[in-house]
Amino acid sequence: MQVQVLLFASYADAFGAPEVAVTLADGATVRELLAQVRELAAGQALPPSPLVALNQRYARGDERIRAGDEVAIIPPVAGG
Repeated sequence: MQVQVLLFASYADAFGAPEVAVTLADGATVRELLAQVRELAAGQALPPSPLVALNQRYARGDERIRAGDEVAIIPPVAGG
């Protein structure tokens, strides 16, 4: 299945786009998705454990992704 991964702030800058397409096996996990994204040219811009949202809620690495899910990789946010 192909999944569109939304990117924000510094991640979008590193990849040069607000989203990337990733091809995954059916039933792939968030952890497997991150491994695929890291294989892309700008994948080294991701920290070891970035925040990932699956259908607008934070996701664990072992959660399964289904066709049509909204996936986003979220950079850390600082405020004051």
